[in-house]
Amino acid sequence: MRWVFCCLALLLSLSSQAVDHGPWDTLLKRHVVLLEAGKASRLDYAGVAAEHRALRAYLSSVSAVKQAEFDAWPKAEQMAFLINAYNAYTVEKVLTRYPDIRSIWDFGKVFGNPFRDEFFSLLGARASLDGIEHGILRKRYAEPRVHYALNCASVACPMLREEAYSAARLEHQLEEQALRFLSDRSRNRYRDGRLEVSKIFDWYKEDFEPREQYFARYAKVLGMPPGAAPRLTFLDYDWSLNDSRSSSPR
Repeated sequence: MRWVFCCLALLLSLSSQAVDHGPWDTLLKRHVVLLEAGKASRLDYAGVAAEHRALRAYLSSVSAVKQAEFDAWPKAEQMAFLINAYNAYTVEKVLTRYPDIRSIWDFGKVFGNPFRDEFFSLLGARASLDGIEHGILRKRYAEPRVHYALNCASVACPMLREEAYSAARLEHQLEEQALRFLSDRSRNRYRDGRLEVSKIFDWYKEDFEPREQYFARYAKVLGMPPGAAPRLTFLDYDWSLNDSRSSSPR
């Protein structure tokens, strides 16, 4: 009887064990190119394409996770899993057309929309990038810093991190991503009494409310004087592919 109990306990333990993000971590460490002192990055898509089999194997393990397994994980494990899945599937989507792609919107904004297209399986069902971001992450966890972690394969998007997200380091990783993005003067800056920020803060306004208090929290990072009440403006969004190759089309 004890033997049966031990076997059942082991099986339950294994069933609730999170997916191994090591292969994705290895790809990121090899192919993410840091820029602007680590405030931005580009991805060597050609390098990832050369290791496409490894990416597909990782995504296969991600797609194999069932809803019941996912539900048994702690919150941080769930969030790290979803962020990694979003970023890895975005890269996979780009690679289906690479190198003949200038922007992720080359797939289409109505037909073929890359964010709404259910081109993969996740948690036992067909899924889309929007489904991960809006249907699960934003809806369930109410954590605005996920916007700094999700990468939409575009120059203006918060940088693709040079490592996979993990439950143990998630808080540190999310806060560092926030500091990196907000301190990047090409995308967020205080100038002439105006706070010029990314369109992300317009598109997802409700996630950062009250925005005045949110920006005040990061005033030093933004280069904003303490107590300032600047007029808020939003910068144009560059959807060019975040490819590291200087010869890539723009």
